Amino acid sequence: MSMSYWQEKVVIVTGASRGFGKVLAGSFAEAGASVVLAARGGEPLEAAAEGARRRGGQALAVPTDVTDQSQVEAMIAATIERFGRIDALVNNAGRSPRGDLAHTTAEDFGELMELNLLGAVRCTQAALPHLLAARGHVVNIGSLASKAAARWGGAYSATKFALAAYSQQLRMELEDDGLHVLLVCPGPIAGNNPRERSEEELAGLPSAARQPGSGARLKRLAPEQVAAEVLRACQRRRKELIIPWRARLLFVLSAVSPNWGDWLLRKMT
Repeated sequence: MSMSYWQEKVVIVTGASRGFGKVLAGSFAEAGASVVLAARGGEPLEAAAEGARRRGGQALAVPTDVTDQSQVEAMIAATIERFGRIDALVNNAGRSPRGDLAHTTAEDFGELMELNLLGAVRCTQAALPHLLAARGHVVNIGSLASKAAARWGGAYSATKFALAAYSQQLRMELEDDGLHVLLVCPGPIAGNNPRERSEEELAGLPSAARQPGSGARLKRLAPEQVAAEVLRACQRRRKELIIPWRARLLFVLSAVSPNWGDWLLRKMT
């Protein structure tokens, strides 16, 4: 990976106060970028920014709720005021709830869409003029659930499928104008622990629903490895990054035959 590629570039990472977002922000900083870390605030956000600085880059912590349009616009303005440009936006903020669809309400779907999809839309639209000027990158952090719906994920898979569609349409419309759009679809990432789930949320669900990836039989991915692959994929201007690669077999099989795809998905979870 070329360290020089990210020198003097400015990267925004949302959901950067913990988990994979924190690791990814640090990886960009280590590669030479100036990093803006956005999350809802508090000591974890500033601690993550300090960690990025220790890895060699400049880092700015901007408390931001991506479901609030005014806060998103303020975050973009703060980035331009401090650094003068935006070369990459990583839409990482999101939540992975648990629940069965029979008891997942329309309101539950709407709340998760606000965060997992519309948060990315708000940030992308606010940053877009600067990204187009830089011929920069939009990186949308999806999931294997962007391609194959798993059981017991409540509204999660629907929001991640929507993010995949948004990524493709954005690419189709703006690729010729210089915008690179990357959809990242990883399996469960080690250390990317969700907020503590309530017993009410988990009530009536099998024990697998309490496990990463709703019990997917996949080795948990090292966040540093995924981060390194994201940086390389940006440099190569790839359109999708699916980790582990063998998950593609499930997606191809599902496209050929939903019956076979469902059978394999049940075997894998």
